[in-house]
Amino acid sequence: MKRTSDLPLHPPPVVGFEDYYAGGFVDGFHTHDRAQLSVFLAGSVTVNTHDESFVLRPGQALWLPANTVHQATCRTDLLFQVIYVDPGFTGAADLPCKMFEASSLIRGLIDAIIAMSFEFAMDERMLTIGRLLLDEIGRVPRIADRLLFPSDPRLRRVCEAIIAHPGNSRDIDYWAREAGMARRTFTRLFQQEMGLGFAAWRRRVRVVEAASRIATGQSIAEVAFDLGYDNASSFSAMFHKTFGVAPRTLRASPTSAIRS
Repeated sequence: MKRTSDLPLHPPPVVGFEDYYAGGFVDGFHTHDRAQLSVFLAGSVTVNTHDESFVLRPGQALWLPANTVHQATCRTDLLFQVIYVDPGFTGAADLPCKMFEASSLIRGLIDAIIAMSFEFAMDERMLTIGRLLLDEIGRVPRIADRLLFPSDPRLRRVCEAIIAHPGNSRDIDYWAREAGMARRTFTRLFQQEMGLGFAAWRRRVRVVEAASRIATGQSIAEVAFDLGYDNASSFSAMFHKTFGVAPRTLRASPTSAIRS
């Protein structure tokens, strides 16, 4: 395995390697002076920025623009590929933060970059590969299952607590008290900041969590119980209502995208 510390002092504009983190590892908030593309091959990870939380599973990828503050928490053992792109490279500065399913073409382009030595010459072939990779990232649909954070620090504290323990069944009155607000103020501000009600947002947290757990091997019944549902049927109905697909489809194809 190669790691960031192995990169030469002046790497090519597009460079990458494969890496592994053990389950439970937390890579605290940090930034890179390059854009970062991570493609996850095995395991599950939560990546938080200041504004969003992403739960990623095998076959999915995340593009982070240069200087994006982020944190990664490995929910399981994690095998992934990472590409670092100089922000001055053609098209890199135009791509926003984006979670997506890595197509076979994107995976092939990443493999070609990783196969090269860190100190390769950025010849016409590698320029073409790099440009095509960024063009494909811009074209692929964004996956919808990301979670937004509110800007209000009291609401953010509540949201972070729920994301950390999505099966927590405490009611809205409890969370309003935790935020130091009256229930009516809490619900109004939450709707105003998030564009949906508290209950709907928490359901979304649970199904995003569920998708990751199911794709990495947990049974649907076990996941439903852990996340506070009375039975697998009610959980499956909520999952389908939210994402338009049954949770069992993640068994058949773990990299199936849930798209906006």
